[in-house]
Parts: sequence; structure tokens; C-alpha cells
Amino acid sequence: MIALVRFRLSGFLRTGRALAPVLAGLLALGILYGGGRAEPAEAYGVSAVVLFPVLAWQTKILLDAEPDVQRRLSLVAVGPARERAAGLLAALTAGLALIVVALAVPWLVGGVATPTGPGDRPIVVGLALGLWAHLLALPAAVALGALASRAITRSAGYGVAVLALGVVLALVLGISGPALGWLAPPLLPTARALTGPIPPVTGVLLTGWALVWAAMLLAGYAQSRRRRA
Repeated sequence: MIALVRFRLSGFLRTGRALAPVLAGLLALGILYGGGRAEPAEAYGVSAVVLFPVLAWQTKILLDAEPDVQRRLSLVAVGPARERAAGLLAALTAGLALIVVALAVPWLVGGVATPTGPGDRPIVVGLALGLWAHLLALPAAVALGALASRAITRSAGYGVAVLALGVVLALVLGISGPALGWLAPPLLPTARALTGPIPPVTGVLLTGWALVWAAMLLAGYAQSRRRRA
């Protein structure tokens, strides 16, 4: 399965498909940090929200890069479960690489403010919280991108529609309050939490929320792949 992960990442990079989401991410982050400096954790909380659609789009591009015939050969070679897992692991790996870029960008463009007062978070804490916020967004983005992939939608148009609708719903439901907010991944709640002190119980609840949401979408992805196999 590891060989299949490397094969898919190699195809994603070799064909130049990785360039579009990276450029889109850099553009979005450049606009975000062009508005002035912010405390690292707070800036990274917003960055994770901005990067969510880019990560989902990158997942779709990566999963769609493999021709349908090659995907069927992979199914025969390693089995359905490993074939699906290899695609998701490749998407997670590519997402982690983009997150590293997102964590570095604000320091390169002067978009974060260094601690100046005794009550400010240390830089290391801000970086750790920023990494946590992005890691919460990554599984949800991969799950959404997988649901929008060609193996599920069978059509580029349907895939784009699923991706766009999923991103819009995730953001709209995220600001709708607790009544409907639980239907979306905790992107905006995490960004709001990073503006102040985060109690440990809040961090645990947000992490569990993100993992459960992603697991439900991935279960739907696996079920749809089994039906279409």
C-alpha cells in the first residue's frame, strides 16, 4: 500500500497538478496576511478556515489524477480497502505539506506579531495552537475532497458542485449557531477559540468534533466506493 501512496503522490507532482492548489493557497494566505499583523494563534485560526477549501480541492485533484483504468488495476492488486486507504493517505500527506507552507508564510511576509507583553502567548505556543487548528481542518477537508472525487461523482461538473456546496455549507452552518453548527466541521469555532485562552476540555471537544465529522464523511465515501466498484 505504501508503494501505491508513493505512486499517487508521484503522479500528482509529476503532472504538475500540485501547482494549482499551492498557488491558490499562497494567494489566499497573501490576501489574509496583507491586512496587518495578528497574534500567531489568532492568525493561524483564520488561516485554517481559509485553507479548508484549498485542502479539499487539492484532495479532489490528487484522487482524480489517477486514470480510471489504473484505479481498477490498483483495486485488483491491493484490494478495495487498501486502495481507498492509499488514496486518502496520499491526500493527507499532500495536505500536511501544504499546512507546513501555510505555517511558514506569515513569518515570511510579516503577518504575525511577536509577543510584547507578559500576557501574550509565547511564539512556540502560538505555533502549536496554529498547527492544531490546521490539523483539525485537514481530515474534514480530505473527506470532503474524497466525496467530490471522480470515483464518486463520475462527472467533473458534479464533482465541482459537491465540493463547492460542501465548502459553502461548512462555512454557513459554522456561523449559524449551536442549533445547526454541529452539522459542520469546527472550523469557525476553532478560530474563535484561538482568540483567547483555550480550556483543555474545549480543545478535546473540538478535536473530537472534527474527527467524528470527518469519520462520518469518510464512511459515506467508503460506502459509495463499495457500491460503485
